Parts: sequence; C-alpha cells; structure tokens
Amino acid sequence: MSFTSQTLSGSKPEQYGQLLAQARGLMHGETDRIANAANLSALVYHALPDLNWAGFYFYDGTELVVGPFQGLPACVRIALGRGVCGTAATTRQTQRVHDVEEFPGHIACDAASRSEVVVPLYKGDTLIGVFDLDSPKVGRFDADDQQGLEAIAHAFIETLP
Repeated sequence: MSFTSQTLSGSKPEQYGQLLAQARGLMHGETDRIANAANLSALVYHALPDLNWAGFYFYDGTELVVGPFQGLPACVRIALGRGVCGTAATTRQTQRVHDVEEFPGHIACDAASRSEVVVPLYKGDTLIGVFDLDSPKVGRFDADDQQGLEAIAHAFIETLP
C-alpha cells in the first residue's frame, strides 16, 4: 500500500485535524512502535512547513535514545532532565520553545535549529519517549501547533499494546 500526503487546507486547527486523520490512517491496525514512529516522522516532516527535524526519542530505562526521524543526523542519547527533550520527559509537559538559544541547557544537535516543540509520550505512568520537532525559524510553533502535535502524539500512544 502506498500513501501520499494530501495538501492541508483551511485554518491551522483544521489542517491539524486533517493531519491527525492522515496519521490515524497510516497507523490503523499497526501496533509496532518503530513502524508507526517512522511513518509519523515522515508524514509530519513533509506536511508541515519550516521544519528541519521531526522524530522520536524512546526511553530505554535509563535515557532517551534516538528513534525514527526525518532530518539531519541527531544526538543519539539524551539524559532525562537535559535539554528540551529531557525536560519534557521528566516534567511530563510539552515544551514549546520560542528561541532555543534562550532555553537553559539546550542541546544543539543541529546548529540551524532555532525553535522546538517536544511532546512527552506516556502510556499511563510509563515513559515511552518524546516526539520532537525542530525549526530553523524562531517562534515557529504556537499554541495551535502544540495542540495539533499533542493530538498526533496521543494517537501514536493509542496504537501501543
């Protein structure tokens, strides 16, 4: 089966609704987290403008380890509590960073990244990892982006056994 990303239209919340429907279609009936993370990374990376990285870090019991992504090679391991990803994982709260250069302890995997949003992935009380998006534009992500990406992350978590 091949899948082609459809052009998103309407307001930003409407576009995220369309993207969520595409994401659910891609993951329908699939429980493998690597397969779903790979497809979601590609879908989001190609559907949303002004991204230079979109992907997942999975918790291995000790730290976050890079998973499927789109973009330049990334940091392989991130300690809990470090950087935007580690902070999202430990606080259980989405981190939306207007300018990464102003985030204390930001880890610059790609020097071109200027803003970032990281959604923590929890199934119940169990940390699965984080869903991370970077942009070369300061202020790229707003509240609509955060809500839309949280909904996509929630759909991903629902596929896990």
